[in-house]
Amino acid sequence: MRIVYLGDIVARSGREAVKNAIPLLKQNYKFDALIVNVDNAAHGFGCSPKICNQLLNAGVSAIVTGDHVWNQKDIIPFLDDNKRIVRPINHSANLAGTGAKEIPLDSGKKILVVEVVGRVFMEAVDCPLQALDNLLLEYNLAKNIDAIFVDIHAEATAEKQAFARYFDGRVSAVIGSHTHVPTSDACILPKGTAYQTDAGMCGDYNSVIGFDEKSPIERLKNRFSPHRLEPATGTGTVFGTFIETDDRSGLAIKIEQIKISQ
Repeated sequence: MRIVYLGDIVARSGREAVKNAIPLLKQNYKFDALIVNVDNAAHGFGCSPKICNQLLNAGVSAIVTGDHVWNQKDIIPFLDDNKRIVRPINHSANLAGTGAKEIPLDSGKKILVVEVVGRVFMEAVDCPLQALDNLLLEYNLAKNIDAIFVDIHAEATAEKQAFARYFDGRVSAVIGSHTHVPTSDACILPKGTAYQTDAGMCGDYNSVIGFDEKSPIERLKNRFSPHRLEPATGTGTVFGTFIETDDRSGLAIKIEQIKISQ
């Protein structure tokens, strides 16, 4: 299976960059599944059903979120109604949506898409290891699912690395998001799971993680800013990750970083 994952879409710059890049991604990677992170897609905070539907109609297979998933209130019923979006699996089961969904693909295969959020420097959540362990009681690679993709939306690099190594050999890929800075450590772990600490963002890189520099600099200098965070509005760049899996095992045989400048 050929999987393309695109990191956090930040506001309009990121949305437009992704939509413009999809034809090129299809041509260059001939992907079976295209997964995107929309945690900052709506003016930098969360996502809306309208934006999700635009991306799905443009060719996106599945949508993952993150810690900002609850910021746009109209997304809450959409999490239950739509079969191609997941919220963090280690949030309360009483909340809308689910943290994992089987996505049927045009190739006839199925991919399980999972979202977890980290615990280090993040709001209190349930244990991500236990949440995914419980889910994997139901799934076995290459037996009842063709591939398992996990997005870990977390701050700490060490937490992401430990999480990935814990599940090495049981999932096809663990790719990090949330920090908006692409890392150069894309690799295949010893037991066959593809890994990258952070895929990076899709947005304006002439910025502070996709936002206009004024407020972040004021906060750094004075510990306070009277201005709210505003997304940067320049031309967006697409960053992501390409993973290819072995159909016999469901494990990774290739991983590489994606960068598309407009």
